[in-house]
Amino acid sequence: MKTITLQKPGRLLLGDTPWPTAPGPGEALVRVHTVGVCGTDTHAFAGKQPFFTYPRVLGHELGVEVLEIAPGEAGSPHAHVKPGDRCSVEPYINCQRCIACRRGRGNCCVHMQVLGVHIDGGMREAFTLPARKLHPANALTYEQIALVETLAIGAHAVERAQLEEGETVLVIGAGPIGLSVIQFAAARARVIVMDVADTRLAFCRDKLAIRDTLNANDNPLEKLRELTAGDMPTAVFDATGNPASMMNALKYLAHGGRLVYVGLFPGDFTLNDPEFHRRETTLLSSRNALPADFSRIIRAIDEGRLSTDHWITHRATADTLVETFPTWTAPNSGVLKAIIEF
Repeated sequence: MKTITLQKPGRLLLGDTPWPTAPGPGEALVRVHTVGVCGTDTHAFAGKQPFFTYPRVLGHELGVEVLEIAPGEAGSPHAHVKPGDRCSVEPYINCQRCIACRRGRGNCCVHMQVLGVHIDGGMREAFTLPARKLHPANALTYEQIALVETLAIGAHAVERAQLEEGETVLVIGAGPIGLSVIQFAAARARVIVMDVADTRLAFCRDKLAIRDTLNANDNPLEKLRELTAGDMPTAVFDATGNPASMMNALKYLAHGGRLVYVGLFPGDFTLNDPEFHRRETTLLSSRNALPADFSRIIRAIDEGRLSTDHWITHRATADTLVETFPTWTAPNSGVLKAIIEF
């Protein structure tokens, strides 16, 4: 079967690997139809992804079809799916035993194995995985299904912040993760978006109806004060994965506010302690998403309450990806969300 492997930074290889064996107890065999490309994949391609080893089959934003579940699974907790079902994949393979898992926080499992990062992912025609990680989405297209995981990350980050109606929040970084935060934050609060790319800010205004946007290179602090009548945002989400941005984010926050780090980078950063304390800052990180986030997003797309119409900007097939992928990593590529069809 066709399998795309990241051999080392900068080198993808399209190869032929054996078809997976039949699923064992609690497993399902799935056929991959679509794979979304995200920052995790591009960072791995550039050699800058933490928790990563090579070679690796990338791909964790997946639209799949169930081909087979293990014999005798009918009536088990894994029988929520059946052959032929279209499903979103929750790619966080948690141990179900550690302290986080026992408390319902499998998204930050001590022994986490994320598809496409710690273990091989979905840039291949088929693979087996725990059936409990499949979320049926039969009313959605495979392209829509491949967007569910990205949206789930944003939804989870907004839940972490516990936004209240009428708040003003700042989202820093209008890449795919930042955009997913924006979509869910805007349902509860006034959202201001900051980025360094005018094209992304224009997308937020034109497609997401975000009225207030700031270019991070154009005196944003003073403009943010003007937009908030001096109050500053009560929640700031940093979705850049950039250490300089993450350290600067505190100065945009209102006193008594929450700072939420959604982006990730492989290193250390510091915060000015007097500034941190004088605000009595609540500091949060947001990692991955929970099963309920996937179900909620699938239902919202199905019911027309959440649109995915403007997300996908680039496409490739398994046969063309090796040549195409490097063009997506260029700063001027204009990629918002790229989809691979298998």
